[in-house]
Amino acid sequence: MKYYAEYLSDAGTIAVDDTLLVKGAQAAAGSRILEGFKPLFSAEAVDRLEAEGYVISGKTHVGEFGLDLVGEFSYYAEKAENLKGAAAEAVADGAAEAALAVDMNGAARRAAAISGVDFLKPTYGTVSRHGIISCAASGEQVGVYAKDAEGVAKIMNVIAGHDEKDGTSLKKEYSFAADEAVSGKRVCIIKELAEKADEEVKAKIAAYAEALKKCGVEVEEVSFDICDAANTTWQILMTAETCNNVSRYDGVKFGYRASGYKNIDELYVKTRTEGFNFLTKSVILYGSDVLSKHRYDDCYGKGLKVRRVVADRFAELIEKYDAALMPATSKMSYEAYDISKAFETVFKESVFTSIANLIGVPALVSGGVQLMGKQFDENVLLSIAGCVEKEGE
Repeated sequence: MKYYAEYLSDAGTIAVDDTLLVKGAQAAAGSRILEGFKPLFSAEAVDRLEAEGYVISGKTHVGEFGLDLVGEFSYYAEKAENLKGAAAEAVADGAAEAALAVDMNGAARRAAAISGVDFLKPTYGTVSRHGIISCAASGEQVGVYAKDAEGVAKIMNVIAGHDEKDGTSLKKEYSFAADEAVSGKRVCIIKELAEKADEEVKAKIAAYAEALKKCGVEVEEVSFDICDAANTTWQILMTAETCNNVSRYDGVKFGYRASGYKNIDELYVKTRTEGFNFLTKSVILYGSDVLSKHRYDDCYGKGLKVRRVVADRFAELIEKYDAALMPATSKMSYEAYDISKAFETVFKESVFTSIANLIGVPALVSGGVQLMGKQFDENVLLSIAGCVEKEGE
């Protein structure tokens, strides 16, 4: 099964990406450093699905720790010329009814856009993070792939809700639907992001705007000139948090262990040198730099302040609208590239997705484009997408 790092059941209808734990199944987050690690418990979201009678089909391939574009640098997957996300493709091809994935730096949303399926990254704290292989804890969130907005809502109703095991889980009740009335809603197109996309993506944005108008939604273009600053800020915070979190992988307790070492320091160095790929090492080095004594205030400390500025600016913008429309990717296909260029490549593409990770608002990919809204306004996004999907039937 080409989508899976580990296939679990022919009766399965839900795929789970390899950054979420499934009891007894290898959980490697696409990295050699976690080769052979099998957890003794499942992620809370997986437990909730299984309690409702869903069966997990398997663990889908992910890029190492979710740091790449769509999963192209998994240690366990075959390399391909045209890059697509495994979980998104499993849903698109009908191999799974839906899939769970962790959105940490936009890879899940980019994969959904390219494969033509829906993916919701919900408001931060909506779905328990207990049982994920964490990298950037302040912005990563479990989300759902499905073929349409209704399918996303169905799975979200199962997995969302407070979990005492997760300190970031919010004490709030949720009910998700994709059939609320949207006539009279207002959607803004973020000009600065639309301008960064190629002509094919711009055409998709324009077509989606026309479909929104048929649903009775008012659409207009606005300026939001803080997008680049938001992306830089999230990359600083994300690399710092990832650097800190992956420091636990040392070859001593679990996962891959290098051979031929003479002392503990050599064990650490050889294991991490052989276990991490070039992109992860780049993220670790960058994260180490922004956390260093002489750079902390100027980089990480300032990043925390800019996060608040972006949150306030977005709240001010979205107060006038019900959702923001923007690309999820700069283009509708990715071709294979050398990993030495990955850090810069992902940085550039993340400008479309980083705001939602940075400030914790919901973002929905549908029809190859992205909708972003107020905290806890998932139903608005799902219903807007649901109306457009019905218009296209």
